[in-house]
Amino acid sequence: MNYRDRLKAVLSPAERKIFRKLNTPQKIQDYLDTLPINFELKCETYMSPLRLLREGTAHCFEGALFAAAALAYHGGRPLLLDLRTIDEDQDHVVALFRQNGLWGAISKTNHPILRYRDPVYRSVRELAMSYFHEYLLDDGRKSLRAFSRPFSLVPYPIETWVTAEEDLHFLVEALDSSYHFPTVPKKTMPHLRCASRVETKAMNIVEWPEPKKNTGQR
Repeated sequence: MNYRDRLKAVLSPAERKIFRKLNTPQKIQDYLDTLPINFELKCETYMSPLRLLREGTAHCFEGALFAAAALAYHGGRPLLLDLRTIDEDQDHVVALFRQNGLWGAISKTNHPILRYRDPVYRSVRELAMSYFHEYLLDDGRKSLRAFSRPFSLVPYPIETWVTAEEDLHFLVEALDSSYHFPTVPKKTMPHLRCASRVETKAMNIVEWPEPKKNTGQR
């Protein structure tokens, strides 16, 4: 049984119906955009795709994981990309896909930045660097420092990440410890220009109103 068939086998008829409709990266992104942001008000979560369906909310890691599962359901490769920042900011995770030999990304975020990328990038580095000038702190500093290799979920049994009830800390740790490439040469670091006020103002627009207790999820 191939990976796609094994994935279908663990889903209920109702779950398969949802996944069946999400047969393009564009449709997967449209679906994720309907979900409110998971602000983790009660505790930190790293939900599996099936928990996401049940809870009806997601933050970036959970959205990327769901997107990877939906891509795999239709025969695609379940790949994640980790975008690593300086300590003062939050990392971001997206799901990678390829169409016509070019790379794109599916992204769950509450801001007008760090969103979906159309498949127009010739390499993963080219795609990752498209986020560089959007990744800003309130004081205008550019905070993206590294990006991972495409992180494949195929080595992980489907039951450990698609249908799991427990939070997927092990997967977050594996992604975080995977090899990352730097975005900025050391010699260039002192010459980075801070973003302008209008850029930082645009960055703080949100799609979903932030509750009083907010973890700052991207």
